[in-house]
Amino acid sequence: MAIDYTTDRGRVRLLIPDVDEANLLLADDQIDAFLAMEGSVKLAAAAALDTIASSEALVGKKIRTQDLQTDGPAVAAELRARAAELRRQVDEGVGDDSVGFDVVDFDPWLGYRGYLGYESC
Repeated sequence: MAIDYTTDRGRVRLLIPDVDEANLLLADDQIDAFLAMEGSVKLAAAAALDTIASSEALVGKKIRTQDLQTDGPAVAAELRARAAELRRQVDEGVGDDSVGFDVVDFDPWLGYRGYLGYESC
């Protein structure tokens, strides 16, 4: 099944990034749980990144052999930094349609209507 990036679940996957459909890091119900707990796509992605980082730090220790090198703690640090950036964006309202301003009709004569004989301006 293809990832639907028009859904909140798909957007979380895009941000973390968990987009290799053959080898997903998190199950759909895990992402849905992050969305339910956090209430926004970016905060859910940040929580998912923190969870993945914790797992990476536990299982992907720093290993160096003759022809292979892995650095789980460095990967975990990068994931946590990405999570912090997503939280900063939420705090500042970056990319959030719920933050901003509304355009409203303004009638500069409204206060004068019905006063001093100004019925229609």
